[in-house]
Amino acid sequence: MVDVWNALVAGRAGSTLRPCVLGAAVLLGWSCASVNGELAYAQGLAKTNIDDTWQGTLHGPRDLRTVVKIVKGPDGSLKSTFYSIDQGGRPLAIKQTSFSNGELQLNIEIIDGVFTGTLSPDGTSIKGEWKQGNTPQPLILVRATPATAWAIPEPPPKVAPMAADADPSFEVATIKPSDPNARGKGFGGPPGRFRTINTTLDDLIMFAYGVHTKQIAGGPDWLGTQKFDIEAKPDTPGQASDKQNRLMMRKLLVARFALKFHEEKRDLPAFVLTVAKGGPKMEKSEDDPNAPTTFAFRQLGNLVFRNITMPDFASWMQTVLDRPVVDHTELTGRYQGVLKWNPDETQFAIFGPPPQPSTAADAPPDLYHAIQEQIGLKLEAAKTPVEVMVLDHVEKPSEN
Repeated sequence: MVDVWNALVAGRAGSTLRPCVLGAAVLLGWSCASVNGELAYAQGLAKTNIDDTWQGTLHGPRDLRTVVKIVKGPDGSLKSTFYSIDQGGRPLAIKQTSFSNGELQLNIEIIDGVFTGTLSPDGTSIKGEWKQGNTPQPLILVRATPATAWAIPEPPPKVAPMAADADPSFEVATIKPSDPNARGKGFGGPPGRFRTINTTLDDLIMFAYGVHTKQIAGGPDWLGTQKFDIEAKPDTPGQASDKQNRLMMRKLLVARFALKFHEEKRDLPAFVLTVAKGGPKMEKSEDDPNAPTTFAFRQLGNLVFRNITMPDFASWMQTVLDRPVVDHTELTGRYQGVLKWNPDETQFAIFGPPPQPSTAADAPPDLYHAIQEQIGLKLEAAKTPVEVMVLDHVEKPSEN
């Protein structure tokens, strides 16, 4: 209103305002018209701005309602949050939000999702395409109003971390043969639980002790072929850290597989992990250091990692490579990021038949170039002393 009044005074400079009722009425009418004009102008802008709440449904075998909240910072930059309403509604930060010439692009790196769309002329919808991995789907986002906005589920209560000085064991553990038709491999589970899927004893030792399978010597023929599923419950409340999960697995291997071993140092072909020229390009993790580590493949060669130390990163990279990985980065703290590369036939042997490199023109680079370009680390082949676990005794798991 101040701007309207100043504009009015400036427009009448040098004229005489008559102090009469009629003059007041004319002045009031002129002022209201100006305010209404500004409101109409603001409403017009509101239909072309992008910072708002948008929602739409991805149609497929299961319809999934999605919500995107876009906010504009004081400097004009855009930040967004993504919610999948029918998958729990957990908020996911969108790594990059750009809007130019009516085109919106969202990059949800954590789930390898990209949305690209065009704002409609009336500003009420964005017609575009959602692409996750190699699968594109049409998606129309509509500007939400207080009356139409979908309710976002409340996040589940946060589970407190297990005490850092706890010495947990698995209170209950069920070990059974895996489904021979099952694919993939996994370690983890919700807070208060731990499970493995399709894992050999080689895999379990690798996880528990942070070694490559080539650092395991001796043992029976079934060590790397017979697969097990494990469901376990810790005897200590709270969300176990990665270190505590490994500790509990060590105890389980002794109790249920009667594992006995001794260690030796041997020179073996390995990969040495160092910091590339220019320094690391990963983000420092802001998660609780005692929270679980994430090291997950959305598909082979498409890795997302979170809250991970470099020794643990090197340890988990041993699930990818055909030899041990030794950490020489000297980096402290925990990191997060995404790494995409074109895997070759020497990688992912523990997951099944080796992948064949993609010949597509837009295929990402090989691992050795990708790790330097994307996260600022370097992998070099070398023969170096590594610890080797020599198995003295092991048995098939005891009854549940």
